[in-house]
Amino acid sequence: MKKALKNVSFVFLLLKMCFIFGQETTTQKRIVIDVGHGGKDSGAIGINGIQEKDVVLDIALEILKLNENSEMPLDIYLTRYSDTFISLPHRTQLAKALKTDVFISLHCNHSNNPNARGIEVYVANRTSQNSDHSTWLAYQFQAQFKKQLGFESRGVKFSNFQVLRETVGSCLSVLVELGFLSNWDESGYFSNLQNIQLTAETILKTLKKD
Repeated sequence: MKKALKNVSFVFLLLKMCFIFGQETTTQKRIVIDVGHGGKDSGAIGINGIQEKDVVLDIALEILKLNENSEMPLDIYLTRYSDTFISLPHRTQLAKALKTDVFISLHCNHSNNPNARGIEVYVANRTSQNSDHSTWLAYQFQAQFKKQLGFESRGVKFSNFQVLRETVGSCLSVLVELGFLSNWDESGYFSNLQNIQLTAETILKTLKKD
């Protein structure tokens, strides 16, 4: 019953957003931020106990707050606004239904090597009309995370992640691995509210420059 209710809730949200979209005449850039994991899926568990699903949700909600208070806000939607499990197909369906310009999936990394550190940005390993621009956007994120936050760059990589595979044909699409929660320094970094805010600000500024 709970699963059925969640599915109904998601469909209702999707229809509501599509209705709103249909009433709009704005030319704002439309962004969908895919907030990784959620609910029963915690994602990576930090060496200090923090959970990936919470870190990326905190960052996404901060992006919304900063965007709402900016002079020229973007049109931003999240795939989840709370600690809720949303399936991968539902995430990409939302992006397509909203006729998204940019899809960015937020995650944190994990490794058995506690010394592994740095930012990775992924784009789909298949060719589409959005491939080149998606790759360019990925490099912009790499550069800004290094410049503004001091994170090491592990490079732009190509992958067959489902959320990338199913969105790159319709919009710019990247997946960001925001450091390693298995690393003491980076796990501690995301335990600090000020650093969450700095990360959100960097992501928003990069999206506005694109």
